[in-house]
Amino acid sequence: MRDYEQKQLAEEQAHVDVLFQHLGAEVDAARAKLAEVQADVDPDNPDSDALVRRETEYHALNAKLDQLGIAEVGLVFGRVDVHDDTPENPVAGRTDLDRRYVGRLGLSDRADHYRTLLLDWRAPGARPYYLATTAHPEGVETRRNIRMRGRTVTAVDDEVLSGEGAPTESDGAGVGSEAALRRAMNAARTGHMRSIVETIQREQDEIIRDPTRGVMVVQGGPGTGKTAVALHRVAYLLYTWREQLSRTGVLIIGPNDTFLDYISRVLPELGETGVVLTTIADLVPGFTPEALASNEPFAAREVKGSEEMAVILKRAVQAYETVPKEPVALLIDGVPVSATPAMVKAARTRARRSRKPHNAARAHFAEELTSQIAAALAHRIGEDPLGGENLLSAADVDQLHDDLAEHPQVGSLINAHFPTLAPADVLDALLTSREAIADAAGDYDEYTQDALYREPGSPFTPADAALVDELAVLIGTDDAEKERRREEEEWRAQVAEAEDALDILASSEATDNDDDQFEAEILSAADVIDAETLARRQHVRDTRSTAQRAAEDRAWAYGHVIVDEAQELSPMEWRMVFRRCPSRWMTLVGDTAQTSAPAGTDDWEATLEPFVGGRFRMHELTVNYRTPAEIMAYADEVLVRAGGDKAEQTSIRSGAPVAHYPHGTDPDEVRAPLDERSCAVIDAGNVGLMKGLEFDHVIVVEPRKIVEASPQGWQDLYVAVTRATQTLSVIGEL
Repeated sequence: MRDYEQKQLAEEQAHVDVLFQHLGAEVDAARAKLAEVQADVDPDNPDSDALVRRETEYHALNAKLDQLGIAEVGLVFGRVDVHDDTPENPVAGRTDLDRRYVGRLGLSDRADHYRTLLLDWRAPGARPYYLATTAHPEGVETRRNIRMRGRTVTAVDDEVLSGEGAPTESDGAGVGSEAALRRAMNAARTGHMRSIVETIQREQDEIIRDPTRGVMVVQGGPGTGKTAVALHRVAYLLYTWREQLSRTGVLIIGPNDTFLDYISRVLPELGETGVVLTTIADLVPGFTPEALASNEPFAAREVKGSEEMAVILKRAVQAYETVPKEPVALLIDGVPVSATPAMVKAARTRARRSRKPHNAARAHFAEELTSQIAAALAHRIGEDPLGGENLLSAADVDQLHDDLAEHPQVGSLINAHFPTLAPADVLDALLTSREAIADAAGDYDEYTQDALYREPGSPFTPADAALVDELAVLIGTDDAEKERRREEEEWRAQVAEAEDALDILASSEATDNDDDQFEAEILSAADVIDAETLARRQHVRDTRSTAQRAAEDRAWAYGHVIVDEAQELSPMEWRMVFRRCPSRWMTLVGDTAQTSAPAGTDDWEATLEPFVGGRFRMHELTVNYRTPAEIMAYADEVLVRAGGDKAEQTSIRSGAPVAHYPHGTDPDEVRAPLDERSCAVIDAGNVGLMKGLEFDHVIVVEPRKIVEASPQGWQDLYVAVTRATQTLSVIGEL
């Protein structure tokens, strides 16, 4: 190794050693504080306020330790020397140049007036590391990429961008433009996605740090880094808007469980763990589809995803709000009375005018119907035989009303014509009955009605999740607010019980004092503890994290939502997603050329118009970092054959030509000569599971069968061939 390289490695290792010393001190301090917090409260005699403080601090300290633990995956990865009139860390011999180290978290030297030792990659001062180019150096003279293994610096790569005096090739320095980027692109793929925090490019950085507080769409073809940009944007937003998003949470929606597992390590590596990752199919708590999307007919997925389902489902709920054709005879304590169709209809009208969901409106129905039956019963039993005014008073009629509200016959009548509903039950009853479908969708064509029907006993599918969610809104279910009200009622009951306990203690106080020479001072229980404090001792508080509470609450309002492969969402699924984010602060990433869902997106403006009108921001990613030019040329051919245009992007890598093999070739024979890097064999049966993934080698089996498997077959094939980062092999003719 040259003397210059050894000197640079030693210099960086010395700085890294200092960083780890400070990191170790922070870890030790956090652990000591955690131990102190855990021992702070007496479990046998807990004070409520102390418990709250302990739980809050406990979770905060654990989160800090989790963040500090990411250092082992690469604490520091870069350095820039930037022009600055007041440098915090001046370069030796320069008063106008600030040396900034960039890493996965920030560290400061508290003993030296909190001097910055390491910049969090998301901090504003770190931006020049990502933005600087030779054409636009952003004040940067030299950018250094630092490679580490554990706590050891293994290599450095320098880029001289401006100024004089920086190392040159004649000095022995390795000057390599985009060295870190090319190294990352050529690295072998594993079962998990890597972060790109070391190699974020200018157009990606602009999206990651975009200040837009509305809907932002990131459109980009295969290999442009859409997913990586979205995940790093999450980390950036959590850093910038920590207080707000720590309370409201962040939701990330991916296309399938394989994809979620693939990306699961990126955010922890970036120091963020408090997010909810889910698929559309699993977005409704307590509802889990048992069948795969591929097992459901194309027509069913298309119809279920259409926005017309909102109308059909509303009608399906209203079908339970019935009116009898004839009067219903009741016998109340031996007195006959009838509930007429007009009474029931009037009660239904009142319930619907409440504008509340079905189950909540049921109380209005019951109240109105009970009142009308009470009036009819009062008229019958209080009628004056001489023709005078009714003999019952208003109080008598009120008592009749209260009695009828508890009467089983009245309860049965209410249940018969305005029953309590459950979303999944309503959906199952609709889809397994041709008669119910005809009632709810009778004015739709035969294709629609046939597509909706399935045999009784059939399992729910992923397309049903959005329908259950829609029904939950129409019907009304227990939500977080209702749960809070229930907890408040329980709390008041605990306070009342505590007051009773204090009353009992007070009644047993010593009241007899024969000594009149002095005034007795008797200390009662109420003097040392009040009812609310006593109740708090028994009160169990919710100590779940924001992410845990959000994942279990259908009505949770997230602060920010990320949707990957967003082009796959149907109109009904978009309704479900936008309910989760009333603020409309979202990042949607996708590529309409890769849409394979039958009710998916081919026009962002038309898709988003019902929710935000035209108020969204569009970004285009134009550089393909993953897919070699030779493979993209084949992919462009697929797009053209599908009737589309070539992808508007540039591949910055070249590789081997696409290899073609005749029909019937064994994929194992094709795989045998390849290296041991990751390899995927993709056919018509598994192409849907490949969304968002990447592999070093891809073998596509019978592309014609993939095309013929569905109306979106060409898009499926386009997805399949663009999963490769090194080589593509195709068995069979296109």
